Amino acid sequence: MEGAHLGVGLLLAGLCVANLFGGNGDDPRRWEEEIARFEASDRTEGIQKGQILFIGSSSIRKWDLRESFPELDTLNRGFGGSQISDSLHYLKRVVFPYEPRMIVFYAGDNDINAGESPEQVFDDFKRFCRNVHDQLPNTRILFISIKPSLDRWGRVNQMRDANRRIARLAGQDPLVGYVDIDTLMIGEDGRPRPELFDSDGLHLNDAGYRVWAAALRPFLN
Repeated sequence: MEGAHLGVGLLLAGLCVANLFGGNGDDPRRWEEEIARFEASDRTEGIQKGQILFIGSSSIRKWDLRESFPELDTLNRGFGGSQISDSLHYLKRVVFPYEPRMIVFYAGDNDINAGESPEQVFDDFKRFCRNVHDQLPNTRILFISIKPSLDRWGRVNQMRDANRRIARLAGQDPLVGYVDIDTLMIGEDGRPRPELFDSDGLHLNDAGYRVWAAALRPFLN
């Protein structure tokens, strides 16, 4: 009986952790080292407020913002292969201290690939916006649409479903914007343009980032 009670206790503890971190089994604490590096950099270089903050998954982390937007005051806080729930978890450490005037957000790609539904991706993003605006009521949030990629083409319908939901939200909230990069990344054959991707068929190369920067720049200016 004692073993049975122990097993039930461990199961309940596991369920509590899953609920705390969004229920997809991915613990955001796996990014703790990356977040700690951001904080170490802030202690060394100081925190500048009022910038354009880029946050999200590896598509943000790999972006050379100084090359794409040399005329703008930007800060890159993309980390790992993160999901929306990860950015939610670290809001107090990688968003709030900077009091950004604008947030450029890209995530949802890894979420869908991990099995989350379009509804969950939308709900997580809505929660991200609500939590940001509770603390920073004047900060604009720009969502870069989930990209079509060669590697994850089989999940494109779910990704586009999530995009449509977020685009509708942006149409109803003046503090939320939606940047459509999906159509720009699709070739005449109806599939992702291979010349925009690294060899893994997932991450962008320089040409891909030029497409993203051109689509985003009117929103930033």
